Formats: sequence, C-alpha cells, structure tokens
Amino acid sequence: MNDGKRGLFGLTAGFVALVAVAAGGAWSLREDPVPPGAAAGGTLVWSDEFEGRANAAPDSRRWTYNTGGGGWGNAELEYYTDSTANAALDGAGHLVITARRDESGEHTCHYGTCLYTSARLLTAGRFSRTYGRFEARMRLPHGSGLWPAFWMLGDDSRTSASPRGGEIDVMENVGSEPDTVHGSLHGPGYSGDRGLTAAFHLPGEVADGFHVFAVDWTSDAITWFVDGTAYGRKTRADTGGREWVFDHPFFLIVNLAVGGAWPGTPPPSTQFPQSMLVDYVRTYAENARPHS
Repeated sequence: MNDGKRGLFGLTAGFVALVAVAAGGAWSLREDPVPPGAAAGGTLVWSDEFEGRANAAPDSRRWTYNTGGGGWGNAELEYYTDSTANAALDGAGHLVITARRDESGEHTCHYGTCLYTSARLLTAGRFSRTYGRFEARMRLPHGSGLWPAFWMLGDDSRTSASPRGGEIDVMENVGSEPDTVHGSLHGPGYSGDRGLTAAFHLPGEVADGFHVFAVDWTSDAITWFVDGTAYGRKTRADTGGREWVFDHPFFLIVNLAVGGAWPGTPPPSTQFPQSMLVDYVRTYAENARPHS
C-alpha cells in the first residue's frame, strides 16, 4: 500500500453457491469446495481460515486494526473503522472487508466529512516472521477508485521512519486496471514510484473469481505468484547497491482503500458497497510449493 511513499502514490473450479454476507446483508458468490492447499516441503506456521459465525469480528488473537481518515500518506478517501460493518466473517469461511459510502457524518477525514468507510487489518503485535511463503486466497472488488491490497511491513516500521523498515506488497490492484495485479518492494532509496515492481495480467478481470496471491521470501530474493505462476523476482542486486532491508520480521496487512492518488476518486459508475472476500491467509516455512 505504500504509506506515504508512492509518488502518486487459484481460481479453482467448483460448485458455485450463493452465500449471505451478514455484514450489510449483501449477497456474494462463493466457489465450493475449497481445496485445503496443504504445503509440500513447507510447514504451515500461521494461518487464519476465517471460520466462525456470520457477522462475527475477525479473531482478535490474530488481527488488530488501523483506524482513521488521515489519508494514510496516499490521499485516500476512506475512514478505516473497527466495526463489523466494514470487516466481519460471513459464516461461510470468509473474511469480508466492505467499503461503504459514509452518510453518518460522524467521521472526519483529511478533506472534511468522510465520504467512505472501510477496514484495514494487520497482525502487528500478534504475528510477524522473517522468510517463508506468505499467501492469501482472495476475491477482489469491482470498480474504479478501489484499491485492495495484501501486503507486509517490517516490525520496526512502527518506530522507524518509513521506508527504512521495508515494505513487501504481495498484491495490489487498482480498479482502473481490472486485469492486473502488482507486486512491489519498497526500501530506502527505492520507494514510492521508484519501488522495485512487477505486474501480472490475467486473461479476464481479477474480480471475476478467487485467486491465490503469494510471495516466496528468502534471504536474498523475493518472488511473486498468482495462482501458482511466478511472475516477478527481485534480489539484492536489483537495489543497485542500496540497502536490502528484507532481513527482519514483517507483519501482514489486508485492506480495501477507496480513492487516493494512484486509483483516483471513484466515478459515479462505481457502486457501493463493495467487498473484498478473503478465504484464508497462510504463512509457511521456506520451500513451500506454490498453490494454484
């Protein structure tokens, strides 16, 4: 997500069933059954499968929240809340992060009364790790002006000036690029629009189904995957002699931003509410096999 650093800042075939998303009463598509995707050659060290009753809050033993509407360094338009109206389980094995129009008048953003609410969940203080495979199976929302992301920040980013703590963007998508996901690294001297990036283009829209987004992180390289296909790899050599800061624990973040300098303001054609479904988030020890 690149807080303050961006200058402009397996789809699996199966039975498709309708399930109710209790956080807001909307309906969404779910593909069943979902394969367990156990790693071969890698040990599962942390996960959240999002099992629980509909409209329950995410597991507080695993997740905490960022809240507020200060723009998050990217001129974003949403106010992040800790409400189940914006982040809740759906009772069918998903976390649902929902961006909504905010008509309450209760939240103040950097531009005045907030127009949108959403959620940003992180494992800071709960879980962090150095090296391994980090992956999530997700279904992204539709619409220009939306900015879903699965990413990681270094533990020391909470106490040191960004980007010295490092940032690993496992997956970012902006709604104006419906067939493209981006993976990036940000560190000192290579942050924002100078980050080390790669892009993956799907044959259709990313939001049309569930996909597995992952990185393999070793001591000297990070590789990005979509549905088990590697599409980018960056090493120490790619920093051009600048500091490689990916050698300490990072925590995980999932969020759905609205607006900002990169995706732009949602046009009238973008309908709300919009939801991002997360089927699971998993971390494996090194040498896990890519999942599709």
